[in-house]
Amino acid sequence: MSEGNDELSEVEVVTSTVGDDGTVVVDDLTAIVDGDGNVLATDEIIAVEAPDGTIVVDEVISVAGDDGELVAIEEDVVVIESDDA
Repeated sequence: MSEGNDELSEVEVVTSTVGDDGTVVVDDLTAIVDGDGNVLATDEIIAVEAPDGTIVVDEVISVAGDDGELVAIEEDVVVIESDDA
């Protein structure tokens, strides 16, 4: 982040699609961006619901490394079988 520009913003982008087989995918990406437009951290949640009712939720939290590249620091995957849904 550049000196003197401490302004941080949260940007969220949500996309969704339905496959030909009825699979629903929702991608929710939230990013923290500094005043110069550099992405400092992201939290991405991808949820997939299969036609049989099985749901998979994958969350990845990333932060910018010293080189500015995003590095995943945590990933959680939850699978909910259709019996439990």
